[in-house]
Amino acid sequence: MRILQIVPSISLVYGGPSQMVLGLSAALAKAGIEVTILTTNSNGDAGQPPLDVPLNCPVEQDGYQIRYFRCSPFRRYKFSLDLLKWLNDHAKNYDLAHIHALFSPVSSVAATVARYQKLPYILRPLGTLDPADLQKKKLLKKVYAALLEKPNIAGASAIHFTSLEEAKVSERFGVKTKDLVIPLGVSLPRQEKEETEFANLPSPVILFMSRVAPKKGLDLLIPALQNLANSGIDFHFVLAGSNPQDPEYEEKIRSQISITLPGKVTITGFVRGDRKLSLLQKADLFLLPSYYENFGIAVAEAMAAGTPVCITRGVYIWEDILNAEAGWVCDRTVESLTATLRLALQNPAEIKRRGLNAKELTIKNYSWQAIAEQTIQAYQQIISDSPN
Repeated sequence: MRILQIVPSISLVYGGPSQMVLGLSAALAKAGIEVTILTTNSNGDAGQPPLDVPLNCPVEQDGYQIRYFRCSPFRRYKFSLDLLKWLNDHAKNYDLAHIHALFSPVSSVAATVARYQKLPYILRPLGTLDPADLQKKKLLKKVYAALLEKPNIAGASAIHFTSLEEAKVSERFGVKTKDLVIPLGVSLPRQEKEETEFANLPSPVILFMSRVAPKKGLDLLIPALQNLANSGIDFHFVLAGSNPQDPEYEEKIRSQISITLPGKVTITGFVRGDRKLSLLQKADLFLLPSYYENFGIAVAEAMAAGTPVCITRGVYIWEDILNAEAGWVCDRTVESLTATLRLALQNPAEIKRRGLNAKELTIKNYSWQAIAEQTIQAYQQIISDSPN
C-alpha cells in the first residue's frame, strides 16, 4: 500500500496538528505501509526564513519519505506550484492521498488534482469546519468553500475527524459525507528524566503547554488563577508555549500573567524534547481552557505522562476524559473554571488517582500503534471500494 500524506507545512511553528503527520507516518511505516509526505518549506507567516531542507527530493526519516517543495508564488499562504506539479505527475503511482487542512490553498488544489487523477483521497479538516472557525474571515471563506472546498468534500472518499464532537459540529456545506473518527496519537514517554531546571518548582504545579492564542481561553485562565490566589490556594503556574505568528498577543499574555500572579508563575516559552517531557511529568495538573479544540494533542501528551487534565467542553475529547475520570471538565466561564480548579487542587489524592487513569486512557485510545491500526483499516476499505 502506497500512501501520500499532504500537508501545507510540518514546521514546529504551526503546532501539533501539523506535527501529527510525522507521528502518523512513522506508525504507518512501522506497520509496513509505504508513506511519502508532500509538504512545503514554509516556516511561519511573520517573516521567518524558510526551513533549511533539501527541495524536491526524497528525505528519509523514521521509515518514510518527506518531499519538501519551495513555497511559490504565494509564500504567505504556504502554496507551492512545484508540489502540485509533482502530485499531478506521480499520483498514478499511489493508492490513496491523506490531505491535511482545509482552506489552505495547497491542500485545496491538491484535492482537486487527486480528483482529476482519480486518486482516492481523505480530507482532515484540522478544525477548519468548526462553526466558530468559519466565523473568521466569514465572507472570504464562504466564497472559498463554494469554489473549492464544497467540491473537494463531495469528491472525498472520507472526512477524517479526530473526535465525535468535531464530526457532530462540523459544517459540510450541504454535502453528504462518509465520516471517519480516528483520534490523534501520541508517543508514550520514556522513563522519567526530570531536569534540575524544573525539579525545584513549588508544588502543586499547574501547567499550560500550548500555542499562546485567543482560542486557547487564556482570558478565562488568568482571572480564574487570580481568583484562586486571592482565596489563599497555593499553586505555581507554568506558561509553556509561544506564538511566532502573533508575537504581540504572546507578549500581552506574558505581561498580564506576570502582573496578575507575582511570584507564582514561570514562563518558559516553547519547549520540546526532554525539557517538554520533564515539565509534563513535573506538573500536577495540566490546564487547557480552550473555546474550541477539535482534539487537543497537548491534552493527550499530558495524559501520556501520567498528568491529569483540566479542560473545558470546548476541547472535543472532553467526554473521554470525563468517562475515564482522567481529569476534570468545566464550562467555558471564569466561574466554572475557578470552581473546578479549586476542587482539583484541594484533593491531592484524587489528582494522583486521575493521573493514573489518564495514562491508562492514553495507552488504550491514543497510542500511535492503536491509531495506525484504525487508519490502515480505513485505508484498506477505501482502496477496496475504489472503482479505480
